[in-house]
Amino acid sequence: MRKKKDIILENIKLFGAGAKGVAIGKTEEGKTVLISGAVPGDIVNARVKKSKSKYYEAETTEIVEKSPFRVDPKCIHFGTCGGCKWQNMSYEKQLDFKQEEVYNNIKRIGGIDDFETVPILGAEEQYFYRNKMEFSFSNARWLTQYEISSEENFGSKDALGFHIPGMWSKILDLKECFLQEEPSNAIRLAVKNYGVQNGLDFFDVRNQEGFLRTLMMRQNSKGEWMVLFQLYREEKENREKLFQFLLEKFPQIKTLVYAINPKQNDSIYDLDINIYSGEGFLMEEMDGLKFKIGPKSFFQTNYKQALELYRKTLEFADLKGHEVVYDLYTGTGTIAQYVARNAKHVIGIESVQEAIDAAIEHAELNGLTNTTFYCGDMKNVFNDEFLENHPKADVLITDPPRDGMHQKVVEQILKLAPEKVVYVSCNSATQARDLALMKEHYTLVKILPVDMFPQTHHVENIALLIKK
Repeated sequence: MRKKKDIILENIKLFGAGAKGVAIGKTEEGKTVLISGAVPGDIVNARVKKSKSKYYEAETTEIVEKSPFRVDPKCIHFGTCGGCKWQNMSYEKQLDFKQEEVYNNIKRIGGIDDFETVPILGAEEQYFYRNKMEFSFSNARWLTQYEISSEENFGSKDALGFHIPGMWSKILDLKECFLQEEPSNAIRLAVKNYGVQNGLDFFDVRNQEGFLRTLMMRQNSKGEWMVLFQLYREEKENREKLFQFLLEKFPQIKTLVYAINPKQNDSIYDLDINIYSGEGFLMEEMDGLKFKIGPKSFFQTNYKQALELYRKTLEFADLKGHEVVYDLYTGTGTIAQYVARNAKHVIGIESVQEAIDAAIEHAELNGLTNTTFYCGDMKNVFNDEFLENHPKADVLITDPPRDGMHQKVVEQILKLAPEKVVYVSCNSATQARDLALMKEHYTLVKILPVDMFPQTHHVENIALLIKK
């Protein structure tokens, strides 16, 4: 069977940025091209990977002319890792494209034209901004094409790093990472070297065997660290020697915990967590509020920008102290508690019981007596009966997952008819879809994009809606 000939596109001028970090251009015939491995402003040659009726998906084969927005990426793993896809674009231009994406989604998908766009809130720290990172062990590390073709013996095949995009069984062995501040890199490299030197078995994902499986690190704003190991099986002597080595080498580690995980997946939420050292959690503080962060806790991974996001959410809500506030998709109640000090009462709803338990615990920790939390699937809990049995909301805050809100939830918001809605979103496309369902009843006053993840295409957005 004859192999289909590759379609090569030449001299494609890239003028914009699209979803998932691709650059956008057009062929001479006017067909849209979504190109990976390039920066807006580049002129490139590209190989078509998928041909659709209205557009091509392609990958860069040659940069004919470099974009003025190009910068040299800091990380040696750029282009292989798949994490910081915009590390080769100036930060100022990243912010421009993020703001443009949000604005265009609201206009095109939401069908809304008349609203204020507050300039995007960029991050002061464009690197080393994450407070949580997860790495995987593997006994079959990813080899680059250069390494394979060189036929050189690269020694140990053990790796500790990230999954290669689209390849669940392949792990890139990280030499450096610019996402989490030190001693993150130092701890990861020390663990990797100790494991290799002491003959510890790195996980074999295909055969489901080995000892070292995953490594997670968290830190708080005080510089205290939590280290969590997932081990496929118990090897008490090896485990204790490794843990003691780490604690002696890195006094910043305030607590060290582990879980034995013989499952088919790496999820920790159904695992028992064992405390080897410390209390098993870290404490974090945000504008006077205290939060207990455990191995399974959800907490914003960019602490400084999360704090700015909460401040702006409170600013948009403009509470005077007499309002009843609903906080949908409340998670561990961080936003709920942040606004509770300025409200009469806050009611939070969330589907994960552990998150609700944490929200209640945090409210008690912070001495808040005006918060109530409910657990259940949003579209089932937030129903007519709920509205009948609870005070009417003056202000509603919603912060749903990437999929946005279920249509039934939007319908209930319209029935509840709060005077003000503050919609926080990590996906402006689904946010725009939801705003379209509300535009007959609510006026979109303004939006504020917030950059939580520099060097990536991801962007948060806060929208303020006022009842017509």
